[in-house]
Amino acid sequence: MSDGSPHPAPAPAATSPTAARSAVVVGGGLAGTTAALALADAGIRVTLLEGRPRLGGLAFSFQRGELTVDNGQHVYLRCCTAYRWFLDRIQGTALAPLQDRLDVPVVDVAKPVGRRLGRLRRDPLPVPLHLGRSLAAYPHLSLAERAAVGRAALALKGLDLADPTLDTQDFGSWLAAHGQSARAIEALWDLVGVATLNAVAGDASLGLAAMVFKTGLLSDPGAADIGWARVPLGELHDRLARKALDSAGVRTEVRTRVTSVSTHDNGGWSVRVPGETLSADAVVLAVPQREAHDLLPPGALDAPERLLEIGTAPILNVHVVYDRKVLARPFLTALGTPVQWVFDRTDASGLRTGQYLALSQSAARDEIDTPVAELRERYLPELERLIPGTRAAEVKDFFVTRERTATFAPAPGVGRLRPGARTKAPGLYLAGAWTATGWPATMESAVRSGVSAADAVLGTLGRPRPRHLFAFEEAA
Repeated sequence: MSDGSPHPAPAPAATSPTAARSAVVVGGGLAGTTAALALADAGIRVTLLEGRPRLGGLAFSFQRGELTVDNGQHVYLRCCTAYRWFLDRIQGTALAPLQDRLDVPVVDVAKPVGRRLGRLRRDPLPVPLHLGRSLAAYPHLSLAERAAVGRAALALKGLDLADPTLDTQDFGSWLAAHGQSARAIEALWDLVGVATLNAVAGDASLGLAAMVFKTGLLSDPGAADIGWARVPLGELHDRLARKALDSAGVRTEVRTRVTSVSTHDNGGWSVRVPGETLSADAVVLAVPQREAHDLLPPGALDAPERLLEIGTAPILNVHVVYDRKVLARPFLTALGTPVQWVFDRTDASGLRTGQYLALSQSAARDEIDTPVAELRERYLPELERLIPGTRAAEVKDFFVTRERTATFAPAPGVGRLRPGARTKAPGLYLAGAWTATGWPATMESAVRSGVSAADAVLGTLGRPRPRHLFAFEEAA
C-alpha cells in the first residue's frame, strides 16, 4: 500500500466488454477468498483486503510455544460440495481427508462401564436403510425411542425446504410434536444439531435444522461422512489460500482495514483504506454482518437494520495437553457430561511427545466468559470420567480459545433477515456465511456465499462463469 495521503480515485475501467474489469473484495475469510479466486479465474483484476494479519477468518491457527493451535475444531461433510471444491482449488484436499464411511463413537459416561460406547455409522445401502442397522443397535436410546426416531426422520424427509413457514418454527417443538423424548433429543438430534447449527433444538430454526438433517443424513448414503484437517487450519485457509490467490494474480493486502465504500458519479466504486483509495467496477463485502452494515452506502438495502437483528452465537474450545497418549480414537462425542466433541490434534499441532486433545463446545453462551481456572476445574474431571487414560496422565498445558461471535444464531425467523448476494446498489455485493445461502453458519455456507457473490459480479460485468467454479453444483 502507498505511504502517502489518500489520493482521488482514478476513473473506473472502460466499459467495453473486452476491457479489463476490476473488483475489490473486502474480507479474507473463506467467503472473500472464494469470491476473489472465482473472479480472478474469470479474468477480473482483483484486490483482496483483510484487516487481520492473516487470511482464514474465524477458521485459523496461531502459535503457542511449539504448538500450532487451531482456534477451534472445524469439520465438514461429504455433502459440503462447495467447501470440497475450495479445498481442491487451493490444492488442499489431501490435507483434509474424509472418512471412508461415517463412524461416530458416542460415549455415555452415565452408563456402567462396558455399556458406554455406541456408534453412529452407515452401511453401504440406499437412504434411509444406510443408517437402519446403526439406529437399531444404538444403545443410548430405548427400543421405543429408536422406533420414534425412525418415524420422525421420515417426517423430516418429507418437509419442503422451500416452505418459508419452516423458518418461523423451532426444531425442538417440532421434534416433541413428532414423538421425540428429551432423551432422544439429547442423545441423537442435539448430538448432531448442536455441532452443525451451534444451537440446541429448542433454539434453532426448523428450516435450518431440516436442511442439515435432510442434506446430511437423508439425501445420499455418504453425505454425512466427516472430514477434517490433518494440518493446522492456517496451512489451508492462509498459506495455501494465499498461494492460490497469488497464482491467480490477486493482489492481497492484510493488516488493511477498509474505512469506507462509496460510488463514483460515473457508476464505479471507491474503497478507502489508510493511505490509499482503490477504484473498482465491483465491490464484494465479505465481512461479518455488523461490519457490512457499517460499510453499506445509503440505499444499498431496503432495511439495513435487519443485519443488526441477526444474532450471534459463541463457541468455546478447551485445549488440554497430556504427557502421554490417553485417547486411541481420532475423535469421539459424549453424553452425560458437559463435554461435547473431543478431537486428537497431536500430529496436526506438531506436538512430539504426549497427546493434545481439543474439546469443541458449541452453543456455549453460559460458559463463554467463564475464567480459565474455573473451566479447568470443570473439564479435567469430566475428561477423567470420559477417557480412563487421562486419570494417570499429567496435564502439561490447559488453555481455552473463545469465539464470542463464532456464528450467526440460527434462531427461528433468521431466514427473513439474511440478505442475498445482490444489493440495490449496482456493483455492490455481499458474501459471508450469514447471507442467504440456505445453510447454517458453516465453512460450506461461507464458500457458497463467495461463489454466489462472484456469480452476481460476473453476470453484471457480462463475463462468463468459469466452468470449473460451479462443478460442485453438479456434484450436489
